Amino acid sequence: MTEYPIDMTVKPVVTSFFDQATNTVTYIVSDPDTKACAVIDSVMDFDHASGRISFAQADSVIEHIRSNDLELQWIIETHVHADHLSAAPYIQDRLGGKIGISEKVLEIQEVFGKVFNEGTEFRRDGSQFDCLFKDGDNYQIGDLKAFTISTPGHTPACMVHVVGDAAFVGDTLFMPDSGSARADFPGGDAGLLYDSIQKVLSLPDSLRLFMCHDYGAGGSREMIWETTVKEERDSNIHVGRGKSREDFVKLRTARDATLSMPTLILPSLQVNMRAGEVPTDEDGAPMLKLPVNRF
Repeated sequence: MTEYPIDMTVKPVVTSFFDQATNTVTYIVSDPDTKACAVIDSVMDFDHASGRISFAQADSVIEHIRSNDLELQWIIETHVHADHLSAAPYIQDRLGGKIGISEKVLEIQEVFGKVFNEGTEFRRDGSQFDCLFKDGDNYQIGDLKAFTISTPGHTPACMVHVVGDAAFVGDTLFMPDSGSARADFPGGDAGLLYDSIQKVLSLPDSLRLFMCHDYGAGGSREMIWETTVKEERDSNIHVGRGKSREDFVKLRTARDATLSMPTLILPSLQVNMRAGEVPTDEDGAPMLKLPVNRF
């Protein structure tokens, strides 16, 4: 296994914001010494029926940063989300910071540029983002050292971000009683997801893991989104206790065949592959497409 530069003595401040409409958790990760911070997986409110956008969730994140005199340096996407729309440009416009995502976003842009018939005017080079992270890249949040781990499987562009004793796993893992995310989207692969999860499970036992989503284990408990590597390794219902790659692929493939598409997948992908910008029509008006029979 790869040796990762983890310093468990460094403990960033992690503040979470749960979006009930999409079951998404947004995080502010801050350096208590310098007051620098990063926002991970922001949410733009979107009413699917009316097509109306609002920013109550993002405004609560912005208010926390301002009221605590934090300096926003990074706006991180753990992947191109298919279940909520990113508020990255809205937050950046008000607080600054660089928007970063895995370099493999180019694969997402290529695939879904065709699905949505975006034409040549849609750039498929990742230039909508300020930073394209490679596996093993390092960056700073104030004095905090952060690094990336590429974790494809749910999507090609999935990436875990590790900051001190905290890791933000996106959809690579769910809470132990909820298992793992689906791997049947274009570019997804259950075998690769298993391999990526093993990277996470090789990290120190007490490393804090922060999920991008929680669903209350089907309504059987309250929403929670923090666990540890040891808890996942010991108890995760899909990969815990040494489950084999073959068994995981069978389980994941069978389960994925029963799942319907996320409600917001079509607007989410169009917006999120553009770093949170809403596409426009030829007159410059915000406009989303509804491709038929493409999934």
